[in-house]
Amino acid sequence: MTAAVLTGAGSALPATFDQDAVWEGFFAQHYAGVRAARRIFTGSGVRTRHAVANPADEDLTGWGTGARMARYIEEALPLGKQAVAGALDAAGLAPGDVGLFAVATCTGYATPGLDIRLASDLGMPAGLERLLVGHMGCYAAIPGLSAAGDYVAARGRPAVLLCCELTSLHVQPARTALDQVVAHALFSDAAAAVVLEPGAGRGRRLAGVVARTDPSTADHMTWDVTDLGFRMGLSPRVPDVLARHVGGVVDELLTGAGLRVEDVAGWAVHPGGPRILDVVRDQLGLAESDMAASRQVLAEHGNCSSATVLLVLDELADVDGPVVAMAFGPGLTLYAALLLPA
Repeated sequence: MTAAVLTGAGSALPATFDQDAVWEGFFAQHYAGVRAARRIFTGSGVRTRHAVANPADEDLTGWGTGARMARYIEEALPLGKQAVAGALDAAGLAPGDVGLFAVATCTGYATPGLDIRLASDLGMPAGLERLLVGHMGCYAAIPGLSAAGDYVAARGRPAVLLCCELTSLHVQPARTALDQVVAHALFSDAAAAVVLEPGAGRGRRLAGVVARTDPSTADHMTWDVTDLGFRMGLSPRVPDVLARHVGGVVDELLTGAGLRVEDVAGWAVHPGGPRILDVVRDQLGLAESDMAASRQVLAEHGNCSSATVLLVLDELADVDGPVVAMAFGPGLTLYAALLLPA
């Protein structure tokens, strides 16, 4: 079958805010009764983030889910359009060339969805195939890449994957639960898109994808729909579960291509938080420098859910050699993809 090759990437970010400023301007009062809250914000590894609704300027904690969904469509459309247009430009393609348009999101829903509205707005063909990857969480970019890559290889036509997450629309009423503090200290908004083309002689070839789900730990990470938006449940045991599985996932991914860990030139690890990156580094025996791109994205952009690993891949655009992309989320689920020079 024809190889699917990543030939273009684009991103769009809403307004930037400073981590210390949003603490002082909103969360210090929001979590006034939680003694660990300041330490969690300070130790998050985040310096700046992005939000369509900065809580220091606009408090959405009392908004119902319907109002938040309407705001999602309003804000996501221009961000998604910018990210997809940038990816198509980078690949040298026109919207009419696209055969499949896949959208991954876990932070907003509507019908007609973001996929239909953006396809029409961008001028994609009426016969376009579409795929919505919904509510998978932070790892959704990689199964999205896998599905888009399968389409490209089987049909011989280009595909676009867009990950658009607006986590700022889900700020929750004050609670003493530390998982809420952690979520509000880490999560951020972003849209990121990539183009895959059949058999291109430039870019990175999607050479393999491996998934692993541990259903015995399904309660460790949750994303529940409530009357006041979506609420995250996050156990401090998540890094321990990743430590049990990440080595096996990477070994399976690389062995299938005849590679070893030391052959990998770049690591695009989803920065779910500083401890997540520490666990991956230590379990795989990597150098701290291998985590540099992931830590930079965490510091500058926060955790943008499914869009994050695509932002890290973009940081590694100039790396020559095999690249491994990894992301983690509810399930608990680990996904890893191997990208090789075309």
